[in-house]
Amino acid sequence: MNRRENLKCIAGAAALLSLGIGRAVAQTAPSGPFTLPPLGYAFDALEPHIDAQTMMIHHDRHHAAYVNNANQIAQSWTELGTMPIEKVLSNLAAVPENVRAGVRNNVGGHWNHSFFWELMAPGGAKEPGGDLKSAIEAAFGGVPAMTDKVNAAGGARFGSGWAWLVVNKDKKLEIISTANQDTPLELGAQAVLGVDVWEHAYYLKYQNRRPDYLKAWWNTVNWTKAGENFKKATT
Repeated sequence: MNRRENLKCIAGAAALLSLGIGRAVAQTAPSGPFTLPPLGYAFDALEPHIDAQTMMIHHDRHHAAYVNNANQIAQSWTELGTMPIEKVLSNLAAVPENVRAGVRNNVGGHWNHSFFWELMAPGGAKEPGGDLKSAIEAAFGGVPAMTDKVNAAGGARFGSGWAWLVVNKDKKLEIISTANQDTPLELGAQAVLGVDVWEHAYYLKYQNRRPDYLKAWWNTVNWTKAGENFKKATT
């Protein structure tokens, strides 16, 4: 074997070793009580309102990171894996202080996104029906007025966060906004619908035009699921 062939063999071995290491790293994401839920539809199913690349990155990378981080926390605070996630997030003051911020951000991010994926669907109804529609009309004067208020809450959120339509402690519909990955659960509210206004939710398609994203997002809402959320929150 001459020098050139020898160098090729060394380079090939290094490449294989590197590939093996990469696979090992990919397989060492911490296991635990939290799993990444399937999206439930194709990445491009919500186009042209939300593009396929954004959906892939949002679900497979951002949400996956929250899940991995939450499982890492569960290794040091084992009780996290034994309690319902809603119970944990509705009483963050009971979470040990050394992991509280991580739970708020990562378990909260996992809950928010799991809710978000189910709230969207291709080809669904264009507006709510039944009890949810009646409640929206009573609280806001109509669906268009409600969507305008949610859009305003999302547009006014400085930095990253969410805009929500919730059933509050008084069992009334209310529009709120939360920062980062905070959830309505901490406020004693039950979410009916919520829209992610972190830049990773829209930046590839809409860049800095958050209002355009918010307006387009309503074309993706799964109103059947929103109706189910409302029923659950009011019974």
